Amino acid sequence: MVPIPVQERPAAHPRISAVVPMYGEGRNAAGFLRTLAAQLAALSEAFEIVVVNDGSRDDTRARVLDVARECAVHYVELSRNFGKENALSAGLDAARGDVVVLLDGDGQHPPALIPEMLVHWRQGADMVYAVRSHRRDESWLKRTGTAAFYAGMAWAAHVDIPADAGDFRLLDRRVVDALRRLPERARFMKGLYAWVGFRSVPIEYEPGPRAAGKSSFGFGGLVRLALAGLTSFSTLPLRAVSVVGALVSIVALGYGAWVIVEEMVYGTQVPGYPTIVVSIMFFSGVQLLSLGIIGEYLGRVFEEAKRRPNFLVAEELDHGRIPPPDGRSAG
Repeated sequence: MVPIPVQERPAAHPRISAVVPMYGEGRNAAGFLRTLAAQLAALSEAFEIVVVNDGSRDDTRARVLDVARECAVHYVELSRNFGKENALSAGLDAARGDVVVLLDGDGQHPPALIPEMLVHWRQGADMVYAVRSHRRDESWLKRTGTAAFYAGMAWAAHVDIPADAGDFRLLDRRVVDALRRLPERARFMKGLYAWVGFRSVPIEYEPGPRAAGKSSFGFGGLVRLALAGLTSFSTLPLRAVSVVGALVSIVALGYGAWVIVEEMVYGTQVPGYPTIVVSIMFFSGVQLLSLGIIGEYLGRVFEEAKRRPNFLVAEELDHGRIPPPDGRSAG
């Protein structure tokens, strides 16, 4: 995305909402929230930290509520683990700021970068997204898979999804409202940020080490997220199936013609059992692969057709310093 020069915003101290999804971050929560609250307090008097507890099984709830008043936490607890994409959506629904900052609660997204993001926002950017300067902290498998995914999306997707840009970003209120209006259930947030458009500016950052523990987002989760992105923003797999089917048909017709010519002209005995077995196995594999790809898309349609909500809120306590629309506190 290329920055577009626009008129600067006059607001010196906007209301700021920081959305922090958490799952099993009990050991990190208090320290991280204090650091984030101190950073936000230096930027604006009206701020809130929207913590979305995505069905944590540890003491995340207790650790967050211990510092809720001190850190201006707007606490949202989901009824179970709905996944990070839906937790982000829940946070966007609850956020009331003029600008909304999305960041993880494990310490890898540095709050010290928020002032720089605000500078770009005041200069007219609607979205400021952080791009990783390196991936040295990740395994070779993850780095390779990530590079292949972004390369594939750049070629096949209908929107421009910046490589190495995650959920760490600042959003103007109108971007937040646009994201909230999107009705889809299978949410791939990195694609949705790109799809809504608006004026966007990248900034580079170096991810910090996790404050404690290890990520709960494993290889399986990455594969599911990649499939969600590919099927949500591209029809390339379906087209690839059509191309493979056409090529296989051409090869099969050519081989069949050769067998007929060989039998009629040269009198060669037609090969039997081995050829049939290999052909059946090959064509069966192609058919099953095709059905699997079609099934992925059909599954997306099935999920959308049920129209279940993306998340359910079990508890909400508001100690933020941004008054709700009706002037009452939710907590």
